[in-house]
Amino acid sequence: MEYKTHKDNLPFVGGSLAGYVYATYARLVKLFGKPLTGDGYKVDAEWEVEFEDGLRCCIYNYKDGKNYNGRSGTPKTKITDWHIGSHHDEPERSAVVKRIQEMCA
Repeated sequence: MEYKTHKDNLPFVGGSLAGYVYATYARLVKLFGKPLTGDGYKVDAEWEVEFEDGLRCCIYNYKDGKNYNGRSGTPKTKITDWHIGSHHDEPERSAVVKRIQEMCA
């Protein structure tokens, strides 16, 4: 399935936690390119993704990196547990989480 990312200047839509994905930072970079830098507080890396059918999500770390925890935080390149955010309602919400999980497997 085709998709666009933040590299394609997608407008930020926002959303809330929809699910999780286990993936290496390198795998996410390979799939979606270099991440956005996050919010400088709770998020260190973030990818925005929009599929050709209009489903959107963001993939991000939350409160486990150096932005939030300082020197004791996990470097973003070592994070493997990521959040998936979505503004969709069910069943689209679950569908976009499943897509990301399958892509990262």
